[in-house]
Amino acid sequence: MTPDLVPYPGKRACVIGAGFGGLALAIRLQSAGIATTVVEARDKPGGRAYFWEREGFTFDAGPTVITDPTCLRELWALSGHEMDDDIELMPVMPFYRLNWPDGTNFDYSNDETALQAEIARISPADIAGYEDFLRYSEGVWHEGYVKLGHVPFLDFASMIKAAPALAKYQAWRSVYSIVSKYIQSEKLREAFSFHTLLVGGNPMTTSSIYALIHKLEKDGGVWWARGGTNRLIAAMVRHFERLGGTIRLHDPVKAIHTVGTVASEVETVSGWKERFHAVASNADIMHTYRDLLGGTKRGRDEAKSLSRKRFSPSLFVVHFGIEGTWPGIPHHMILFGPRYKGLLEDIYEHGVLPADFSIYLHHPTVTDPSMAPEGKSTFYALVPVANMGKLPIDWEQVGPVLEKRILDEVARRLIPDLHDRIVTKFHYAPRDFALDLNAHVGSAFSLEPILTQSAWFRGHNRDDVIRNMYLVGAGTHPGAGIPGVVGSAKATAKLMLEDMKE
Repeated sequence: MTPDLVPYPGKRACVIGAGFGGLALAIRLQSAGIATTVVEARDKPGGRAYFWEREGFTFDAGPTVITDPTCLRELWALSGHEMDDDIELMPVMPFYRLNWPDGTNFDYSNDETALQAEIARISPADIAGYEDFLRYSEGVWHEGYVKLGHVPFLDFASMIKAAPALAKYQAWRSVYSIVSKYIQSEKLREAFSFHTLLVGGNPMTTSSIYALIHKLEKDGGVWWARGGTNRLIAAMVRHFERLGGTIRLHDPVKAIHTVGTVASEVETVSGWKERFHAVASNADIMHTYRDLLGGTKRGRDEAKSLSRKRFSPSLFVVHFGIEGTWPGIPHHMILFGPRYKGLLEDIYEHGVLPADFSIYLHHPTVTDPSMAPEGKSTFYALVPVANMGKLPIDWEQVGPVLEKRILDEVARRLIPDLHDRIVTKFHYAPRDFALDLNAHVGSAFSLEPILTQSAWFRGHNRDDVIRNMYLVGAGTHPGAGIPGVVGSAKATAKLMLEDMKE
């Protein structure tokens, strides 16, 4: 390309944080011809999609559920490349097996015949209601994801414009409320409402817009990246560098310097300083404003405003590698506890550590044996817990106790001699989210996805005051989850490319 044809001559951008959102944004900018540098605090890229290797086992920190692969493929297609040249996505079936304490199983998938049979086995009377719910999910997916998922909400007028569609689908109601409108069986109500927990939302209070997840999975499937989610991150880094992008690892950003209402320079702990035409943060939203922009009035004011908002819960995750293979345990399981609504209230409202819990069990080796040594299996068991703002306990003391309780429950329900089979294990607690990821109150998903913290009410893709400062990731529109943060990158990139045109 000759210099006079370069669309953004001499323009440089910095993306702080190499999570899914940050890397997706960086790829979009670099594909458009903007020289982009990604600065990452940790020793490996990925953010929440970090990973560990221990005794031959590979442990993904999460996320582990890949939906809407089209939004990822688009990142390669921008420059005429194919994602499949860098990473293999493997289908997961069933999507999830749901298991209740009475021994009932429900295999959740997009195989329509199989799903209808599963519904009929639990509650034949709910088959017609499910069809109605599916139609609702399709409608809200079209309005909330296809039309609005990649649109930045920069002013209240944009929210007013979207209001009729939101009103049509009763966005003020919760996902659980909407599911309950169509489905009578309590087990099936749980089966079709639990998905909001995967993006930090309480099914009892998260806007019914999030019922679109059912349609998203039905159309796009559920996938696994061979070698782990970390290999998808590695593929994104490889593609970004192929395009000429630069990534700095293990060098936390110390400050974003400003001149008036312009972000002028990024400084790291190592002393590295660079000037950029635009800066985007994929870091925790509170960390971005309180710490990185803490030297500015805008940073202090926004941090004060954010401190009054509701942040999503945290997670307690037990990673373990064991002897033996388990073809009967699917890739994804939800082991429901004895309570649903009451447990959610304890986590989201009361801020207590309950005696019971529901577990998301991740078993990647049933799909991809490369995640463990031959004849062995990799697992993690994840339990939502209140964030540290609601539950200020000493996780160094409580962690080992909760770890044993979770492993005991997995042993009781699935693998009786689990403790004897363990080769290696460790846990990851809210305190680790706070220390490793600068996550405010140890939140695992940033701002809680309630209606009054969505779209315009969420962090804006472009800052309202610092005109070349942008946000990407879970704290901005549309929210958490891989499709959410990749969608935020699309919205933010559109703004940045428009703003940086000569």
